[in-house]
Amino acid sequence: MIETHLHADFVSGHRELAERTGAEIVFGAKANAKFPHVATKHGDLLKAGSLEMKVLETPGHTPESICVLVTDTSNPDAPAKLFSGDTLFIGDIGRPDLVAVKGHSAEEMAASMYESLNQILLKLDDQVEVYPAHGAGSLCGKSLSAEKSSTIGREKKFNYALQPMSKEAFIAMLIADQPEVPAYFPKDVEMNQTGASPLSALPKPQLMQAAEVIKELQRGAVVLDVRDASKFAEGHIRGSYNISLSGQFASWAGTIIEVGTPVILTADDFAQVEEAVMRLARIGIESVIGFQCKTENEWCTQPFDIERSQLISVNSLNERMSKSEQLLVIDVRREGEFSAEHISGAVNIPLAELSTRLSEIPQDKEVAVICAGGYRSSIGVSLLLRGNFSKVVNVIGGFSAWKKAGYTVVSKEPALA
Repeated sequence: MIETHLHADFVSGHRELAERTGAEIVFGAKANAKFPHVATKHGDLLKAGSLEMKVLETPGHTPESICVLVTDTSNPDAPAKLFSGDTLFIGDIGRPDLVAVKGHSAEEMAASMYESLNQILLKLDDQVEVYPAHGAGSLCGKSLSAEKSSTIGREKKFNYALQPMSKEAFIAMLIADQPEVPAYFPKDVEMNQTGASPLSALPKPQLMQAAEVIKELQRGAVVLDVRDASKFAEGHIRGSYNISLSGQFASWAGTIIEVGTPVILTADDFAQVEEAVMRLARIGIESVIGFQCKTENEWCTQPFDIERSQLISVNSLNERMSKSEQLLVIDVRREGEFSAEHISGAVNIPLAELSTRLSEIPQDKEVAVICAGGYRSSIGVSLLLRGNFSKVVNVIGGFSAWKKAGYTVVSKEPALA
């Protein structure tokens, strides 16, 4: 079992898998893992049957990053396979700014990445097949493709980060416009270095009565509503976060909820509870203490302070914008998404920054929250409601629906008054 680096975006199950199967765990030596493992260096060969696996040290995303070049000795004419970890993606490369807490600057790691690419990976045969660790949606790069594989030759041709340029230009390009770093990333690196506990060892969350929930909320717990946006809007416990299981649940939960915070789940059924517990644990949030399921416990009939919010279409948004100067459109997409195209008059506050920038939003205005497709905007609505904004609406379908409807878009970012 080979780990290409100490992952930041999830807690790996390598120790649990090794215990279950008897497999050895392989890391690059610079990972300094704190459990039994095989520590490899550049050029080391690992064998499994007819497969020969050559370790390539490729620092840049992290200091200990490795790639693994696999050849089948029983079929020497077949192209080699490169398992490139987070060094080389399809259409992108790994970001260099996740290890600042370890004393490595983004510039230093970008320089290492330049050397790893130009001195090692780009010298491989063009026919070598590339299999990265992530695809579209990962925060470990800027613009990862949804494709699952490529070749070295294809990446040389189409990957923006592999085009000829000086080291100085490469460093400037790589460190610019990187997405936010979720707060849980450093914690996950630590857990992966020491080895996480098996999921089976986590305490099972219990169905909680209203009085218990209220008591835990007074002690600092939070309610995480994992239902979809429409059900959240129909009614939810006041102060709940809404992060639906249908999207990038784990990464947004880890961005918004501090690791260690006691969490009470609201879900449609126990299957959702189990899924949420597992996905939260895989980013290091192991503090789910209870849950509320509408099918098992009619929480809406209990003495909670139930809050409702509103969903509107892009047609309704366009109509309201033309009639009211009191409507403020907050676009919670990332800065790069907003800069490319956005609604005229909208203000960009990326979702990862929203909870710390609520003071910039006038309390006396109605706020319409929009994102690309409606997932992030529902999270944004829940953050605003927690911040005591009472006139908040969620735009169904997001900017994609706005553009599809043929409404005007612009590409200049206005300043927030």
